[in-house]
Amino acid sequence: MKNKKEWDGFCHRCSQASIGYTMSWFNQELICPDCDKKEHQHPKIEEAKGADWEACKQGNFNFSGIGKPHDL
Repeated sequence: MKNKKEWDGFCHRCSQASIGYTMSWFNQELICPDCDKKEHQHPKIEEAKGADWEACKQGNFNFSGIGKPHDL
């Protein structure tokens, strides 16, 4: 995702309406709780979280993520 979009009430990943959201660990998409749950079950979630943590330790608080896996 090149340009970060604001939350408009629809999941950036599945396009379903949702009142709640969080930012993806893999990219800058704002995702609904269902997509977040799927993300946390993905085998690469720890890699994504680790990369985010390393970026934060280096002062990069706008890390774009490692990229969304094709199977999400």
